[in-house]
Amino acid sequence: MNNRLINWFRYASPQSFYPLAGRMIPWFWAFTAVFGLIGLWISFFAAPTDATQGEGYRIIFVHVPTSWMSMFIYLIMAFWAGLGLALNARLSGMMAQALAPTGALMAFLSLLTGALWGKPMWGAWWVWDARLTSELILFFLYIGFIALQAAIDDPRRADKAGAILALVGVVNIPIIYFSVKWWNTLHQGASVSLTKAPAMAQTMLWGMLIMALFFWMYTIAVALTRVRAIILERESHTEWVKEEVRL
Repeated sequence: MNNRLINWFRYASPQSFYPLAGRMIPWFWAFTAVFGLIGLWISFFAAPTDATQGEGYRIIFVHVPTSWMSMFIYLIMAFWAGLGLALNARLSGMMAQALAPTGALMAFLSLLTGALWGKPMWGAWWVWDARLTSELILFFLYIGFIALQAAIDDPRRADKAGAILALVGVVNIPIIYFSVKWWNTLHQGASVSLTKAPAMAQTMLWGMLIMALFFWMYTIAVALTRVRAIILERESHTEWVKEEVRL
């Protein structure tokens, strides 16, 4: 057991993780394609038309999973950033940096699709609803994290500064999640819960879950691709990177 742990710990080194990430990337891109095709087919062709919202409700198959992912990626990013801050681990800071742009993309897609859904349903592109506002704050937290790291030349100092911002911003995640319970908002309650039966047709539920898997596989594939580029940039002074570049 101890030997297995030691073998896994060696991947905490950027040099060891780089080839491992390279081997995993094609698999996650393949999963992305498979889940994407299945999810889109269920979402736009197999799922029934909603009785009250008509065909316009189908945007939830993108809106809800990207909203989930925007929060989940932030928690994972903050975990890696905090781990790097606590253990001074180089790879942890790189992973946090690699996840941030995709998290920002998910938050942006959540806001955009929410606006497209809100216009016909609420009669407005935007309202200062508690959930909308806290999701917008999440988007700005991602942008702030990216901008802060880009503004500091020393990568290790940038990682530490970004980690502090990321950890402070975690308080916004429960605000987003529980906003519909804590305040009167235009958003409906959760249709999917771990403790209650889903408030939607099984086909709709499966479409939403598979789309969530699609976005998750995409996130992993992109993050692994991005972290390899970050490793090459930050470790460019090392012999193994010089050898890798020559190959």
